[in-house]
Parts: sequence; structure tokens; C-alpha cells
Amino acid sequence: MAKKLIAEALGTFLLLATVVGSGIMGETLAAGNTAVALLGNTLATGALLVVLITIFGPISGAHFNPAVTCAMLIQRRITTQEAGYYIVIQVAAGLLGVLAAHFMFDQGLLQVSEKARYGTGQWFSEALATFGLVLTILGTVKYKPDFVAVAVGLYITGAYWFTASTSFANPAVTIARGFTDTFSGIDPNHVPIFILMQLLGAVLATLTAKFLFEND
Repeated sequence: MAKKLIAEALGTFLLLATVVGSGIMGETLAAGNTAVALLGNTLATGALLVVLITIFGPISGAHFNPAVTCAMLIQRRITTQEAGYYIVIQVAAGLLGVLAAHFMFDQGLLQVSEKARYGTGQWFSEALATFGLVLTILGTVKYKPDFVAVAVGLYITGAYWFTASTSFANPAVTIARGFTDTFSGIDPNHVPIFILMQLLGAVLATLTAKFLFEND
């Protein structure tokens, strides 16, 4: 269990350092071109997800995401106690990843985002993004487990661009991004509804996967 938790901590830490750090780098170099900044943020996040899942998947399952952990709990792939430990470590490590990104780019370590991400389009986007992510994971685990890392990286890369919210699709990431007033931030007041929609998407995807994949 210690190895699993360390793997989840390292993976989530590096994921948030990448999301926030690449957002800062992209915004700095893009000279006001938001599309270029988002592209840099997207490619870095998708690429590193492939690496992190490849490295840590055999140890912990490489969830790095409470929504994924909840899906695995519903499928009884992990116990309630394991899920609780995973979620706590994911949230804590995500916050540390944000601090690391701030430190690397000489930002103030402790920040609170003022970036508004609000509205029915964004809320629906988070439900859809998380639905697609969890379905991608469960489908590839079922039919092509050696492709999970690539599939998730590709899905997140695409979802950054087809969703109005730029696909947070992860409660730990959402909480952590509330504490960076940079390109990838989100106002903490808007975090709870994002998380609610993410969990709803995860549950719907798990039920859909049960219908589609079970006994197939």
C-alpha cells in the first residue's frame, strides 16, 4: 500500500506541476495569443500523462484522479479504505504540485485564483469530459490494457479543445487549480460545481461501461 500511495502522490504531483507550469510557460511565451498558450498547455499535459501512466500504472493503477478512483471503487477493483487513501493523497499531492510550479517560475507560492469558470456550458463540459475519460480508461482496460497510457493522453489532449471548460475532468486537479492565479486557475467559488459534475460524469461512465463491456 505504501508503494501505491507514493506512486499516486508522485504522479499527481508531477501532473499538476505540468498543468500549471506549462500554462505559465505558454502564457509567457505566447505574447497574448491564448490559442498558442492553450496548445502548449495541452501538449505538455497529454504527453506527460502518457509517461506517468506508463511508469506508475503497474504499481497503483495510475489514477491521479478521485473520479477515476471512484469508478474503480464502484467496480470493486479497490476497497473503500484504499479509495479513501488514494483520494487524500491525490488532493494533497496536487496542491504540492501547484506550489512546485509557482516556485519554478518565481511566482508567489500561495495564491488564490480569480479566474471565473462558470455557467451551464462549462458545467456540462466537465460532466462530458469526465464521462469520456472514465469510459476511455475502462474500455481500454477491458480490450487493450497496454494502450491505456496512450489512450488517456490522447483523450485529454483532444478534450482540452472540444470542451468549453478545457477538460479539468479531475477533482484533485480542480481543487489544486483553485490555488493558482495563473493561466490554468479557477476561482475556488466555482470549484464545487465542477467537482459535482465530474463525479456525475464518472458514475454515468461506470454504469455505461458495465452495460457495454460486462460479459462481452
